Amino acid sequence: MVEIGHRTPSQDFITRVDAVLEAGGLFERLLNLVRADAAPPWLREWISVEREATLIRWFEPSLIPGLLQTEAYARAVLRGGRMLSHSEAEQRITSRLERQSILSRENPPEIVTVIDETALRRPLGEPALMIEQLEHLLGLAEQPHVNMHVVPREAGMHAGLAGPFILARTPDGGEVAHLDNALRAHVTDHPDDVDSLQRRWESLRGEALPRRASQELIRELAKSWT
Repeated sequence: MVEIGHRTPSQDFITRVDAVLEAGGLFERLLNLVRADAAPPWLREWISVEREATLIRWFEPSLIPGLLQTEAYARAVLRGGRMLSHSEAEQRITSRLERQSILSRENPPEIVTVIDETALRRPLGEPALMIEQLEHLLGLAEQPHVNMHVVPREAGMHAGLAGPFILARTPDGGEVAHLDNALRAHVTDHPDDVDSLQRRWESLRGEALPRRASQELIRELAKSWT
């Protein structure tokens, strides 16, 4: 499946191919080159911000945040809408998985996510896919630099229903915002835009469950998929 371009090679796959073929790291270097060009052009500005950020605050009302997605979940998201060709979807999956490397680097940014409970309940594939995704969230939530909060469905109407957004703090203390739409990402550091989103973020944090209560809810929902 990898050889004919139907599946994105994982890092583990590439490492083992290098070892078996005694390629001296050739395939890993090739994979890095592919990943560097895999992101859509309109997303590359944000990726550069994301890589330098010291703090990332991410709200999602309908899906698991991209940095926290499993490969299977990401594939279900990008292939499920049937808006991308197979090759486009695979390129974006490769890019998304590469972006996740910031979570495990030596000095990772602090990640704070607020996720609407609806996103945790939305079936994107077989139950096993959802169980894997929610268990992955629980594993990430145990890391000291990852804070995960869930807005319970009992909250009803809240400030986040207008759409997802991300706030990234740069090394110099500035803030850059990312907003998604059906066509492309919009990146802005305009003070009025950032201030508006920061106020929206604080409102959402007020609606969300504390960290441990959020983990318990995710654990309960994972069990519900069995």
